[in-house]
Amino acid sequence: MKLYRTQTGCLVEQGGRHYRAEGLAWDELFVHDDLERYLAVAIARQEPVDEPETAELLAPIGQQEVWAAGVTYIRSRGARMEESRDAGGGTFYDKVYSAERPELFFKSTASRTVGTGGTVRIRKDAAWSVPEPELTLAVSASGKIIGYTIGNDMSSRDIEGENPLYLPQAKVYDGSCALGPGILVASGALPRTTEIGIEILRRGQTEFSGSVALTELKRDPQVLVDWLFRDNVFPHGCFLMTGTGIVPPSSFTLQSGDRIRIAIEPIGVLENVVG
Repeated sequence: MKLYRTQTGCLVEQGGRHYRAEGLAWDELFVHDDLERYLAVAIARQEPVDEPETAELLAPIGQQEVWAAGVTYIRSRGARMEESRDAGGGTFYDKVYSAERPELFFKSTASRTVGTGGTVRIRKDAAWSVPEPELTLAVSASGKIIGYTIGNDMSSRDIEGENPLYLPQAKVYDGSCALGPGILVASGALPRTTEIGIEILRRGQTEFSGSVALTELKRDPQVLVDWLFRDNVFPHGCFLMTGTGIVPPSSFTLQSGDRIRIAIEPIGVLENVVG
C-alpha cells in the first residue's frame, strides 16, 4: 500500500488502484501505529479514481520534521573523513561509525522540502555540492516505523569539510531536502537486498550513477529511531533519513539544470531538477 499527498488531499494506492481518502488529515495519520490497517478501513467503500499525474503530487510531509543519520555506510565514513581531513575532523567520522551512539542531526522542515518534480537547490556560497540518496523512514508519533519513502539530502561538502561545526549550514537551507514520491506504508522491515539507485543527468547525458544495497547499512533503522526519540517528542511524527552509501567522486559537483533520479523499489522514483 502507498500513500500520497496531493493538491486535493490524501490518495491511497492499493492493488494497483487509487482511492481518495476522504476526510483524512495528513498530520493525523502519523498517530496510527498500524497505519496500513487504518487506511484499508478508510478506503474500503471508496470507488477507484485515476492515477495521479506527477504534477499533482506534493512532498509527503505536513508538520513533520525531517532528521537524518550520518556515517551509517562505510562509503559515507570514508567520504566524510576525506572532506574534513584538512580541518582536523577526519577522525571524528571514523569514531562515530563504530560508536554506539549514532550521528543524528536536524535536516528540514516542510517549507524547505520539495516533492518529486520539484526543484532542489545548491547553496550560492558552496563550490562542491552533491545529492545524497537515502532510504527515509516515516515514523509515528509514538516512535514506530509506519512506512518508507525516498529522500535526497542535498549537501555542501566543501562547507562541511572546512569545519565539521558548519554541518547545519551545509545541510539545512531552502530546497536542501526532497521526499517522495509517496510513502510505502508498511510496518515490517524492507528486505536487506533492497537497492537504492541514483542517476544524475546533465544536458540529457548520464553524468553520474551508482547503487547500494541495504546490506551495506550498518545501523538498524529502528535503533536509529529509538535514539532519535530519546528526550524528543514528535506529536505529528517525523521522517528520519538513514544515511547514504553512494558518494560521487571528489571531482564531481552538481550544476544548475542537472536532473537527479533516485529509485528504490518498491517505493518508486524521486526525480528533481537542480535550480
